[in-house]
Amino acid sequence: MNMMTHPTLHFLLLLVIGLVSPSAWGANNVSPPEKNPPVDITVSNPAREVGYHVGEILSRTITLKVADQYRILPTSLPIPGNQKRYRNKEQGIELYASKISESHENGQNIYTLDLSYQVFTSSIVAKPAALPPEFIKFSGNGKLFQVRVPSWNFRISPLAVYGSVNISKDMSPLRGPLLISDQRPRIIMNTALAILGLSLLGLLYILGTHAWLPRMGGPFARNYRAIRKLTRDDTGLKTAISNLHEAFKKSCGRSVFSADEIMQVKPAFTPLADELSRFFLLSRCVFFDSSAQNIPADPHAWLKQFSRRCRDIERGMK
Repeated sequence: MNMMTHPTLHFLLLLVIGLVSPSAWGANNVSPPEKNPPVDITVSNPAREVGYHVGEILSRTITLKVADQYRILPTSLPIPGNQKRYRNKEQGIELYASKISESHENGQNIYTLDLSYQVFTSSIVAKPAALPPEFIKFSGNGKLFQVRVPSWNFRISPLAVYGSVNISKDMSPLRGPLLISDQRPRIIMNTALAILGLSLLGLLYILGTHAWLPRMGGPFARNYRAIRKLTRDDTGLKTAISNLHEAFKKSCGRSVFSADEIMQVKPAFTPLADELSRFFLLSRCVFFDSSAQNIPADPHAWLKQFSRRCRDIERGMK
């Protein structure tokens, strides 16, 4: 009997060859089922996990990145007003607002979903709650698939505490540290530093002997710096008086020989009327008439003080 012509043997031979060599059946032409395209999900949840009361709003931001050939289905987005359920029970969490924005970058569609949930329940004790997962659908390239945004657990606190509370037994690790705002102390500190800076600047302007600021380099300021370095003898006394005469000349724009002339040209020196008169008496006593009366007992110290008062008038201080 010819084996190759027998139908049964021929079928068995082909079956054995197919099992040994899958390529004979065109295995290279069979592709495995394609998986759903990857979606990069980033979720930003509220900062704390405890301490929420009835009426409070919790906000979370969901960022979805997918290849640009896939687009989100608007009908799959969360709808405001829907009550959220946990294990098929209403937990008093309602979607308050939903907002989506879209952008394109590096060959990807980027969807940013801002969700706001409001708490509509309370209890006499802290109770667990959760923002349930959201399911977002995408379409493109003839495909339709969905991704799951994970849930987020938190605690709802009562509006009032019943009974006494031992704070040492109420330190939940979910609460986090109790932070104290430092905004008010910072404002007070900055204000105090500003006042201190202005005060120091004012003292520098009043007591400073160098021309660091405007109106600090006038003739009386220079005379005051010079008179402090003079010797306490007759030569130093004459030099101090001569310097003061020169300062009055520069300040008034001409030579002056009496207190009335100075006050007429410079009315700002009116509060120093008596000191001006004594200065001219002292000048006459030193240079012309040693028997003049009503002169200072310590002319060096008096001239130094008088020069400083003239400098203060020059700087605009009364």
